[in-house]
Amino acid sequence: MSKTTVQDVSTESEPERAEAAPLSLGASRAFAWMLVITGAAGVLAAWVITVDKFKLLEAEIAGTTFTPGCSLNPIVACGSVMQSEQASVFGFPNPVLGLVCYGIVICVGMSLLARARFPRWYWLTFNAGTLFGVAFCTWLMYQSLYNINALCLWCSLAWVATLTMFWYVTSFNIRNGFLPAPRPLKNFLAEFTWVLPVTHVGVIAMLILTRWGSQLWAAS
Repeated sequence: MSKTTVQDVSTESEPERAEAAPLSLGASRAFAWMLVITGAAGVLAAWVITVDKFKLLEAEIAGTTFTPGCSLNPIVACGSVMQSEQASVFGFPNPVLGLVCYGIVICVGMSLLARARFPRWYWLTFNAGTLFGVAFCTWLMYQSLYNINALCLWCSLAWVATLTMFWYVTSFNIRNGFLPAPRPLKNFLAEFTWVLPVTHVGVIAMLILTRWGSQLWAAS
């Protein structure tokens, strides 16, 4: 009986393969753990924000005040972000969506650790989901920086997790022929996928520093 070998999709160099994409594909343990860790980071952020949101509502009903633990000063103020209109853009608190979506990411990662293999449509659908996540996070970043004028640290953790999983999943699909791309780009991604999320997060960090500067660590 022949033995099926799961393709390695970490950022190490990969051997030359036929141009035609495989019918189904698994992933390396490194890639699978990346999904589990980033998904867990997103779930943690969404869970903490959800709990604090409930506490804010309870305080409002009781006529008291509640200050989330991550509200450090007027700028780094999770409470201000949670009470904004943008925090419930779909008619319910945004972290509820995060609990579901990041949970799915963890499930995909765990399935890959168990050597599951998925067809092209599955990988492209997963990639589309991460793209939606990046688009939504980018909108939330803009709202946070320029309309709400406050930064939520737990939200920032979710942003970093989403950007990381998006770039690695996109790289996976390009390198394995699920997304068309020239050979030089595939070769670059085989070695330097990490450059993309690092650069993306670095740009966001520079925007935050440019927007608020020393106010980020000013005393409350």
